Amino acid sequence: MTDGSGGPVDAGAADAPSGWGRWFGRPGRSLTRRLIWLASAWIVLALVLTGWALTNQYQESALRRLGNALADTIDEVVVATNAAADESLTVGEVRDDRTLRPLSGKYWAVAEPGADGRLRILVRSPSLAGESLTIPADLPGRLAAARGATISYNDPDGLRGGGKGPLGAPLRVAASMKQLPGRTRPVVFLAGIDRTSIDNDTRQFATFTWTALLVLGLGLVIAVFLQVRIGLRPLYALRNEIADVRKGRAARIARSYPLEIQPLAEQVNRLLDHNQETVERQRTHVGNLAHALKTPLSVMLAEAGSQQGPLPDIVRRQTEVMKAQVDHHLRRARAAARAQMLGEVTPIEPVLDELAVMLERVFEDKGVVIDWRVPEGLAFRGERQDLQELLGNLMENACKWARRRVRVSGGATGLGQMVVVVEDDGPGLPEDQREAALKRGSRMDETTPGSGLGLSIVVELTRAYGGRVSLSDSEFGGLKVVLELPAAEV
Repeated sequence: MTDGSGGPVDAGAADAPSGWGRWFGRPGRSLTRRLIWLASAWIVLALVLTGWALTNQYQESALRRLGNALADTIDEVVVATNAAADESLTVGEVRDDRTLRPLSGKYWAVAEPGADGRLRILVRSPSLAGESLTIPADLPGRLAAARGATISYNDPDGLRGGGKGPLGAPLRVAASMKQLPGRTRPVVFLAGIDRTSIDNDTRQFATFTWTALLVLGLGLVIAVFLQVRIGLRPLYALRNEIADVRKGRAARIARSYPLEIQPLAEQVNRLLDHNQETVERQRTHVGNLAHALKTPLSVMLAEAGSQQGPLPDIVRRQTEVMKAQVDHHLRRARAAARAQMLGEVTPIEPVLDELAVMLERVFEDKGVVIDWRVPEGLAFRGERQDLQELLGNLMENACKWARRRVRVSGGATGLGQMVVVVEDDGPGLPEDQREAALKRGSRMDETTPGSGLGLSIVVELTRAYGGRVSLSDSEFGGLKVVLELPAAEV
């Protein structure tokens, strides 16, 4: 006979999401992910809007400064412009030195609308060096509609005189239509300035702003993650305690929790207490019923046994059947009550060792050897008495039919369940009779002692614990019984 030091490999383990897969799966399935996703989405949206607003505001402010400088230039040119009697124009001294240096980056020009509706340049600043400011085709109409107000626009191409040096630099241009005294046709004053430095400053500001907001956003998301994890830590602790109760490692929730979830912990404890009280009442009722029924049945058996004749024999046989049925149903009721209890843990090894020693002595005449192997620490989530009845019925049945060898093995499935397999080298059981063998009171061989309730007791006890029983062929040629039960952690 072997001890319980070895065992088969676990049947399998369920794959569970872990690592990044747990945090970036569907957010609706986890409160933690939902909080982090919602906070992160709001942070990203707020920072994007903030970055866009800051960059846009900075650019608008820079363009307003350019517009003010261009408006001052236009005013200075207007003051310096004189209209002759023949409606010709002359521009006197303009004191802005940049408009005097060729291609300096600041320019002005005076134009008038032509007969074709386009603007014709009359006078230009020395800084233009023979070049012209770009005039959009719709500018005359827009100026006429503006009624003296200044219109600004961007010229992305700038001056086109060869594309070297300041030529081709983007310009900011302002235009205003004025009516000069002594002149019937209106005059359009234009001023332009190189906006390369403004564009560069805007890009640098945008780069700095978006980088700072990105760092800020990452910091806020990390802070939200830590806040949620730390804030929900009591919930994780409560979950673990409830799991310990369910697995039988604790009887109640013992820790204190924050005010928001302490009522939940108390309600769980009340539920556990109520469940315990209910089970105890059921067990008491079952015990009372057992005593109430067994005494009359024992009296009937004793009276029938003291008499001779057909009638006492019939009474004795029927009373024995009634007693067996009462024992069966009482056992089933007790198992159903115990299966509702949480916290019961029964190691497998001591039970198997005890049963193997006892059955080898009972079947010593046959020379039956029971070889059992289960992993160390394998435990049944239920009462020891029920496990003894389950394994005892299966192992006794195997010893009855075995020639010499019975093997018992077990292992955890990794799904909160365990399996115990009982095999023998007996004649086995035909496949078409296996279903009937699991029914209550069914006996495949009337010459073999027994009530036929053994396998049915196993089936009903197993179902009470949420497990199942299956029959198949053993590799030794006999019957193989696979028992699935809830596992506990020890």
